[in-house]
Amino acid sequence: MPLDLAFHSPQVLWGLLLVPVLLVQAWRERRQRAVLRFSGAHVFARQGRGLRVHLLPVLPVVRALAVAAALIALARPQSRDARVRDLSVEGIDIVVALDLSTSMEAGDFRPQNRLHVAKEVLAEFISNRVNDRIGLVVFAGAAYTQAPLTLDYGVVREVLKQIRTRVLEDGTAIGDALATSLNRLRDSEAKSRVVVLITDGDNNAGKISPLDAASMAESLKIPIYTILVGKGGKVPFPQGQDLFGNTVWRDTEIPINPELLQDIASRTGGEYYRATDPEGLKQGLQKVLDSLERSKLMEGGASATYREDFHPYLLAAFGLAALELLLRATFLRVFP
Repeated sequence: MPLDLAFHSPQVLWGLLLVPVLLVQAWRERRQRAVLRFSGAHVFARQGRGLRVHLLPVLPVVRALAVAAALIALARPQSRDARVRDLSVEGIDIVVALDLSTSMEAGDFRPQNRLHVAKEVLAEFISNRVNDRIGLVVFAGAAYTQAPLTLDYGVVREVLKQIRTRVLEDGTAIGDALATSLNRLRDSEAKSRVVVLITDGDNNAGKISPLDAASMAESLKIPIYTILVGKGGKVPFPQGQDLFGNTVWRDTEIPINPELLQDIASRTGGEYYRATDPEGLKQGLQKVLDSLERSKLMEGGASATYREDFHPYLLAAFGLAALELLLRATFLRVFP
């Protein structure tokens, strides 16, 4: 028996005191068993005792061992793993503000548009997180929280899959998006909190100016990392479909304001990135993570893990019980 063996229900082991009682009871039954009387027993006495006679006292011992093994199994012996598991969870609270304005339909990432590529990269980004809480804010002419901070990455990915353009009032309300994101982080107790803004345009809507939102972030000590998506200048933009159902593209000038995004990032202690292709967007998100300090959301201490070891005792109990029944029914059968 291992030295580090413990029992989940040690009180069951008090039942082992019944084992000697069973042995005594079996001995008394054997002494009181009825016998056949013969007028000439001396004939049998000369034959000596056979093997069966010597083995009969073993049957109560086998039964007692079966009961003892069953009681030990019921007490659920457990052995402690030598490795101690660290329950401390490190992570960052991240709110992603994603632009859903119609300009995100631009096809400079063809064959997919900007939004499709951004969703794919974000989904992969979320899948690679372990202990970071993720929240999602979408915006166009207004901003809304689509997913609060959560560790349930499956829910966030499902929400991300459902979002599309032309659902919200069109526009690019960067200030409102940042304010909504900061509001989600305001009550967070995580040491590292961050907003990641993904947009392809200039602020042209909303009630809060981007620089006012940046001042709010500065006072809350929340850095804002800005990622400008798109190649800039004239880019292919869908203008409808032709007679065959194919998308008609026309080069359209979509205004961007990288200076504003740089200013927001600079004021808040964040960084500005430019993503002109899917790989650039992926690298931008990774650089955001690399630049952040890991923080602990929970201090869970440490705990040892235990492994259930009742199986061999339970098998032994069934095996010994079956052996006793088999011997009683065959080789050691007693008559009467």
